[in-house]
Amino acid sequence: MFTRAVSARPRHVVVDIAVAVGVCVLLWLVIRIGSGALAPFSPADAPSAIDTDPAALPGYAGRSLLRMFAALALSLLFTLVVGALAAKSARAEKIIIPALDILQSVPVLAYLSVTVTAFIALFPGSALGLESASVFAIFTSQAWNLTFAFYQSLVTQSAELDEAARALRLTRWQRFWKLDVPGSMIPLVWNGMMSFGGGWFFLVQSEAISVLNQKFALPGIGSYVAAASAEERTDLLLLAVGAMIIMVVAVNVLFWRPLTAWAQRFRIELSESAAAPRSLLLDLLRRSRLPGLLGRGLRPVGEGIDRAARVFGRTGAARPPRSRDASALLVVLVVVGSWLVADYVSATTGWAEVAHAAGLGLITLCRVLVVVVAASLLWVPIGVWIGMNPRVSRLAQPVVQVLASFPANFLFPFAAAVFAAWHVGLGWGGTLLMSLGAQWYVLFNAIAGASAIPNDLREAATNLRLSRWQRWRFLVLPAIFPAYVTGALTAAGGAWNASIVAEVITYGPTRLEANGLGAYITNATELGDMPRVFVGVVVMSAFVVGINRVFWRRLHRLSEHYAIQ
Repeated sequence: MFTRAVSARPRHVVVDIAVAVGVCVLLWLVIRIGSGALAPFSPADAPSAIDTDPAALPGYAGRSLLRMFAALALSLLFTLVVGALAAKSARAEKIIIPALDILQSVPVLAYLSVTVTAFIALFPGSALGLESASVFAIFTSQAWNLTFAFYQSLVTQSAELDEAARALRLTRWQRFWKLDVPGSMIPLVWNGMMSFGGGWFFLVQSEAISVLNQKFALPGIGSYVAAASAEERTDLLLLAVGAMIIMVVAVNVLFWRPLTAWAQRFRIELSESAAAPRSLLLDLLRRSRLPGLLGRGLRPVGEGIDRAARVFGRTGAARPPRSRDASALLVVLVVVGSWLVADYVSATTGWAEVAHAAGLGLITLCRVLVVVVAASLLWVPIGVWIGMNPRVSRLAQPVVQVLASFPANFLFPFAAAVFAAWHVGLGWGGTLLMSLGAQWYVLFNAIAGASAIPNDLREAATNLRLSRWQRWRFLVLPAIFPAYVTGALTAAGGAWNASIVAEVITYGPTRLEANGLGAYITNATELGDMPRVFVGVVVMSAFVVGINRVFWRRLHRLSEHYAIQ
């Protein structure tokens, strides 16, 4: 025993040193790369060109990656606060959920049109303003999907766990960190991966900013792709695609793969799967004593917050019924907002422009419906197959994560060249390009829903000798239905947002456009025609919110009855 203890101690020391060195290197890289955000900046002298020297590509990739993780951190904070508030408060839900419907329907270009000037004014003389605008644009492509996933997980929470939390008299803070967040961990991780991929998709627009007849270019791999496309440099585009693949694989191996394996500890089941996913990095961190020391060091902070949370009482009854006050407030906001919109439209573009935009919206709506239906038919069976087979999941998850994380619009310049050479219109081609950015929401939520099915229920289905159809009808489809609704809803929102990229693509002087609302908003944004941008955004929001209210929200309510209790 003595020999074993002595021999084990050096191994722990080596692991601790390796982890400490890795953390120090990571912090040094963040400080080194992030220092560029504090460089002097003047809008009048803002560079619109990017150095396409291949030697600059690694630094550009690092800058883009730092923006992505900054946006992800903001998205996670927003999710935990807003998603919990919507799920726990009936009054807040009446405001937050419609607001999220509207916010997810607003294109990234519209956010940039409004926020670029504001952030530059907030940080005068510093590049931090433009960097903040870029991070905020990426945030808007990540946050809504994560928030919907967290909210859906909370409203479909197990009744037994809820009763246990009340019996144990947990404070609100204890319940949040010991029940709400752990119970939502699997969908949070999978939707976090999907949101991260969505951020990559809009990276070009977030770094090569063209709004209000002015162009800004931030150093990054997205702006590098835009510059190479403008110069018709296929070799540089291929180099950027290769760098992007390396970066996506590295992020998945070093970040998402360990998170996926770690999240399996939060599965609700009595028996354990025989082949759980693993990660070498996670195994290394588990052998190190440093995470435990860090946790013990932060424990007083958590205890202090817990004592403060006791002022608000312990876990109480279920959510109160919907408040008439909240409904009345919502009606007032809708009426006042509608009056202001109508007044602005009447004074600027006129109602004929709204009718024109609505007609284009119907065309884009058809493309969105095709994307969602095709993605559901194709990816739900595949997602269930991956999620319910641990051995398949171990091999397929890294591939799926890389494919979903890779920004498909990096390939759009090649698509423009091919479509132009083959005389293919962007009508159906635009639908295909939209699907490349939206289909993964369905797949990832199907995998997350299938992965969360308790192993006990799978074994029960096997013991009952259910046929394949009976297993799908009585186990699989009801179990994944809440996750599928979240995935399909966010896929539809992602398709609407992707239309601004997929309905207008360029490669050098070649510019292809498809009739649709996305092309309408893109052209208006590039010209700085703010009244038409406003009309396009309002029409797109009306389409998305109307469909969500009539169709998707009803499915959300229905999905609460299919949650595994």
